[in-house]
Amino acid sequence: MLVIIDTSAIIAVLVNEPERAALVDATLGAELAAPGSVHWEVGNALSALLKRRRATLTQAQQAIRAYAAIPIRFMEVDLALALDLASTHDLYAYDAYLIACALAQKAPLLTLDKGLQRAARVAGIEILELRP
Repeated sequence: MLVIIDTSAIIAVLVNEPERAALVDATLGAELAAPGSVHWEVGNALSALLKRRRATLTQAQQAIRAYAAIPIRFMEVDLALALDLASTHDLYAYDAYLIACALAQKAPLLTLDKGLQRAARVAGIEILELRP
């Protein structure tokens, strides 16, 4: 099964957030895919942890190595569709890219972002729910 994964889910796994085990369970046996922007968002999220002093450089570098080991297929996104989705659902482009990717692939979305979940549902995207 193909699953579109967003940065919030990836970061939660990398920094050992409470949802980590459920996220790993939810993706066992799945093929992970994401728009190419997620790659840069992971770097941005880790740099934000450094800036807020919630992680050391050593921890961030360990997270990058762990991230590099996650098999994610990065996909192109229809920018016109993403812009339409951003306008329709009042989203930032990065969230619209995820929805556009899920729509194009007819795949569920895995995200911890409640706002993105709501917009994706309205757009007709299945949200991969985590089991406690």
